[in-house]
Amino acid sequence: MAKGIKDKVVIIGMGCSKFGERWDKEADNLMVEAYTEAIADAGIDTKQIDAAWLATAIEEQHVGKSATPLAVALRLPFIPVTRVENYCASGTEAFRGAVYAVASGAADVALALGVEKLKDTGYGGLPQRGRGPLNDMTNPNASAPGSFAQLAAAYRAKHKIEAKDLKGAMAHISVKSHDNGSRNPKAHLRNKITVDTVLNAPTVAEPLGLFDCCGVSDGAACAIVATPEVARSLGKKDMISIKALQVAVSNGLEAQHNSWDGSYFATTRIASKRAYAEAGIDKPRDQLSLIEVHDCFSVTELVTMEDLHISPEGGAIKDVLDGFYDSDGKVPCQIDGGLKCFGHPIGASGLRMIYEMYLQMQGRAGERQRKQEPVFGLTHNLGGFPQRNVCAISIVGKYGA
Repeated sequence: MAKGIKDKVVIIGMGCSKFGERWDKEADNLMVEAYTEAIADAGIDTKQIDAAWLATAIEEQHVGKSATPLAVALRLPFIPVTRVENYCASGTEAFRGAVYAVASGAADVALALGVEKLKDTGYGGLPQRGRGPLNDMTNPNASAPGSFAQLAAAYRAKHKIEAKDLKGAMAHISVKSHDNGSRNPKAHLRNKITVDTVLNAPTVAEPLGLFDCCGVSDGAACAIVATPEVARSLGKKDMISIKALQVAVSNGLEAQHNSWDGSYFATTRIASKRAYAEAGIDKPRDQLSLIEVHDCFSVTELVTMEDLHISPEGGAIKDVLDGFYDSDGKVPCQIDGGLKCFGHPIGASGLRMIYEMYLQMQGRAGERQRKQEPVFGLTHNLGGFPQRNVCAISIVGKYGA
């Protein structure tokens, strides 16, 4: 019977490039930027890496379909390198590959790196592509803002919420993300905003306004993982280990069966329960120290609070407005600015979230450091649309906790 991966693998080094409109850099430059920080942090040589995984979601725009660009950019020593893609969960998928390789005993040290170079395309959001949920043949009228606006409408109708109350909570979320991002030197957006700015911004897809929407970025993030034994041999102390990694993928129920009412993410509810069981967490509201969730839109963050079983159903608005998820709240969410402000280079986002947890747990997050010592941190990626998506969840924490 499967026993999970709790404490079988630890993070020995992480790195992250600055996110933003990196006009002066190519994808390989961004990979090197993130890797240089990670390998120095790990305190090892490149030749000690046994296997690597590369995550990139829209490879047509930069690295192509092969994993070869990672091997070439980092001069990896003729080791196995695998490219993975799972929409916006691609970064966590690469991390899962590296972690599973070490947990299985197939590798002592493994690397996961995610990168995306999107701003050169000229698109403010995602470039057009002819596959998956963005396929023009199967979803000719679909758009990301439109689909998530439908989520907001369904959530509001189910819980009988006034439009002004929903918009007020969404505005608080956006203001929080900008405030947190202003303290992050690697963030794409570092400008503080006000609730009035959010509420008076142009509408993109009712009820989502300009500041409720996440853009896309250029950037890369990297993790190097190993067994606890290898970490100890390197002199690592206060190790950060992986407590759980879970992925849930839509099977068609949401889009093809009326049991789903459109007000929540079925994949998140399932993946989070599996992750808590694997990590040995039975009271996430009390036991989680920090969370990073897939805030592609402010309403996504709001709904995810309930799908992660932290806020009660219909209760996320109250928690948000009470400051429960603020940087000084009980369970800070997006303490680094999130997708909204740190940025969203799709293939890198999952690893960027883990990078923040890693820094926070080592007390190295600088101006945005959480005052209370973090014990468990959860990251959540969501790729696709509400009616068809992939959800990836990781839980990391102090080794042995």
